[in-house]
Amino acid sequence: MLELREIKKDYVTSSETVSALKGVSISFRKKEFVSILGPSGCGKTTLLNIIGGLDHYTSGDLIIRGKSTKDFGEGDWDVYRNHRIGFIFQSYNLIPHQTVLGNVELALTISGVDREERIRRAKLALDRVGLAGQYYKKPNQLSGGQCQRVAIARALVNDPEILLADEPTGALDTVTSVQIMDLIREISGERLVIMVTHNPEIADQYSSRIIRLLDGRVIEDTNPFSSEDEAAESAEIIAEEERELSEATKNARSEREKKKIIKKKKEKAKMSFFTAFMLSAKNLLSKKGRTTMVGIAGSIGIIGIALVLAFSAGIKGYIASMQDDMLSGNPIEIAEMGYDLQALTGMMEADQLEEIIKEDGRIYVSSLVEYLATMGKSVETILVENDITKEYMDYVLSMPEEYYSAMLVSYGIDLNTNLYRDFYISEDSTPENLSISAITSIYSSILKETEFSDYASLISTLAPSFSQLPSNHEYILSQYELVGGGKMATEPGEIVLVLNSEDEISDLLLARFGFFTQDEFLETVYKATEDDYDKELYKNSFAYSELIGEKFTYYPNDTVFKTQSSTNPMTGAATETLTHVANSKDFEHESGSMELTVVGILTPKDTVNFGSLSAGIYYTEDFADYILDLNINEDGSYTEHTDGFFSYINSINESVPAQFALMSYYFSYQYEYTYDADKNDGKDATPTTATGYITPPMNMSDMMGSMSGAMGGMGGMGGSSESASFDHSDMKERLYRAYGGINIANNVRVYPKSFDDKDLVTNYLDRWNDDTLTLTVGGAEFAPEDRTDVTYTDSLELIVSMINTMIDVISYALIAFTSVSLVVSTVMIGIITFVSVVERIKEIGVIRSLGGRKKDVSHLFNAETFIIGLLAGLIGIGATYLISFIVNLILKPLIGYAHIAALPISNAILLVLLSIGLTLISGLIPAKSAANRDPVVALRTE
Repeated sequence: MLELREIKKDYVTSSETVSALKGVSISFRKKEFVSILGPSGCGKTTLLNIIGGLDHYTSGDLIIRGKSTKDFGEGDWDVYRNHRIGFIFQSYNLIPHQTVLGNVELALTISGVDREERIRRAKLALDRVGLAGQYYKKPNQLSGGQCQRVAIARALVNDPEILLADEPTGALDTVTSVQIMDLIREISGERLVIMVTHNPEIADQYSSRIIRLLDGRVIEDTNPFSSEDEAAESAEIIAEEERELSEATKNARSEREKKKIIKKKKEKAKMSFFTAFMLSAKNLLSKKGRTTMVGIAGSIGIIGIALVLAFSAGIKGYIASMQDDMLSGNPIEIAEMGYDLQALTGMMEADQLEEIIKEDGRIYVSSLVEYLATMGKSVETILVENDITKEYMDYVLSMPEEYYSAMLVSYGIDLNTNLYRDFYISEDSTPENLSISAITSIYSSILKETEFSDYASLISTLAPSFSQLPSNHEYILSQYELVGGGKMATEPGEIVLVLNSEDEISDLLLARFGFFTQDEFLETVYKATEDDYDKELYKNSFAYSELIGEKFTYYPNDTVFKTQSSTNPMTGAATETLTHVANSKDFEHESGSMELTVVGILTPKDTVNFGSLSAGIYYTEDFADYILDLNINEDGSYTEHTDGFFSYINSINESVPAQFALMSYYFSYQYEYTYDADKNDGKDATPTTATGYITPPMNMSDMMGSMSGAMGGMGGMGGSSESASFDHSDMKERLYRAYGGINIANNVRVYPKSFDDKDLVTNYLDRWNDDTLTLTVGGAEFAPEDRTDVTYTDSLELIVSMINTMIDVISYALIAFTSVSLVVSTVMIGIITFVSVVERIKEIGVIRSLGGRKKDVSHLFNAETFIIGLLAGLIGIGATYLISFIVNLILKPLIGYAHIAALPISNAILLVLLSIGLTLISGLIPAKSAANRDPVVALRTE
């Protein structure tokens, strides 16, 4: 059964070698009660630990069931302790945070027995030692005798062949000692019991064999193991093994299946990670206060990072929530002069001026000319001149309607000289039906007499002209609501007035379109410049009814422009010039005119921050088509007039300098006003004549193009002056567009349905520029070489990308900063785990004595750090959501957004995993240290 052959055990220290056992040879029977006696230091406990596999011999051999243990590895010894040995310790060595049942189950758990079977067998073992009904008590709720009974039940539960008892009654009173010894003697009838004791009386009373040791040697054996006993037990062991094997494989149908059963039956000792997890969880629960504090401390770094991510995601969410709204104010735009916004990055890294190594004692010249030339190149890089052809417009208009909510197709028509309206000097005066351009000039002239004179020429910019509505009226009404009982403009002769989010519209715009009388506008100027103004005349609001129903009249070009003879101011030669008639009473009301009526007033809905319309007056797409129909023949050519407007535009050529041709469109009119800044001279009406000229409208693209040309021209200083001259053909085209002479749109705005759908629009437009595709437009195929690239402007994409990039950069910086606290927390958890190892050294010894592997011990503390990391992560995430809720509650009334701090679930999960990962890393060294603890030393630790 068990044989020790010349077992020696030496303990080596730095100064000497101590021999604890000096060649001990003993053979044990399968069933007997052996007591080992001897004085302290004689080697009794060392012998017991070697028999139990807790300690290993220096030389000799330990024979188990006829097999040598010389080649045993760590795993073999673990299996041996788990399946062959049961330990009963003097100090019980129960795990305090486990119940009685849990302590007894532990050996079965390490064996891999399923839960139901473990509980059944553990209860049977406890019942046998007289602890029925005590299953769920903790060790601190039991007496000493009961604790020892639990230890005996734990030793017996795995049905070991050998029971080792180290002073089992040393800590018990006499009565309890007798009870325990009676129980051990009963057990010895079933298996080998080896007991170490100092008490010869107990040994004599209960043992069937007494072995005495002295100085590491056996000096007496009262019932030695004979050769006859050995032969009989060997035969019995062989027969028993064959019987067990036969019983296990009796149902096997093949040799292969038999081998599988034998392999499955092979003994093992392995604690699952779940078991380690549960042991650690119970340990941590037994120290709730400390565990909670550790979790809170470990969560500080997680809270910091989580809050940064919450605000980052919240702000991005806020931007995302506004993106669809922002699309209204930032549509995808296609224009003759486009902007390559991607080139902005390149502009930020524009060509640097050549660096000069400067020497002391010299004055260096900074090249402003070179700087301007560099800036000119940068502007040219951003600006892209698009060739918008009929085929391209047909392609754009063929875009699937499900890609966008609305589309605005604009032809660049300027209505200022063609729209007329009754203009009043005062409410009781006779109205004059003047053009918008004439009214604009009147108020510009008034402003020139005030301290706002520098801004007088900007009135057209500050108060934009009539604009065209997008095609989809439902889309507009999804953002704006009608007020004042009006309706949406749907017919060619209907227009709408659009207010801003404060239900306002600028005074300059109202004045420019004739809604103010001259006297009312003067009082507006007086109020802005002087304290003294007429409060009865000053008007700061209108009733809806005052504006709804107001009318304008559109007159064709050939009605409002008349030719007349003039003298060229440079040469003195007589020429035919075109005069704009400012007052409708000065021309015949010919056919082609149309009355426009304000039929509704739109104001943005409260939920809209970026509407598709700015404050102003808007006409319908049908009205634009009406103007084009007046000026375009059926074949698409411009209407020919021998004495009309377009015939004069056609006459502009190289012989007529462009700048003088522009100034030849004279108009003259009379108006009456006196601006009295000091309020001393009254308001006597004084006739005044003003003269102006028509210029083609210049938008921002034109202005940027002019700037680029000017800067490029400066780069060629000293060369030909032609670089600064106007292109006659370009000027003609601008005039054709301004007065409805070209029916190919020069500006298209596409309003995608959502920010996600924007990609559908841009992908569609990008196909035109794809040099690998042949496109079909209107039934005709266009190969890549038949198309020229057109650059669209997607300003929102760049804006959102830049904002998100900036948020990411700030977030990364803050995360890096808060990560310091995370590192500190990780180190702290590592230290606390090491303290836990020190506190649980005896538990380590118990687990190893029950057959637990080093890896199982390591798992035990890895499980503990896992739980702490999980707890810290959950506390951190919970605290983050709580703080986010409070912050959102406070900020919602201020910013109108309820989720400015919103940690995504995915980020929360990642942070919990990060917390677990870091704590596991921090616990690797303490766990390794625990696994390498000597089980013998661990069991002796108090």
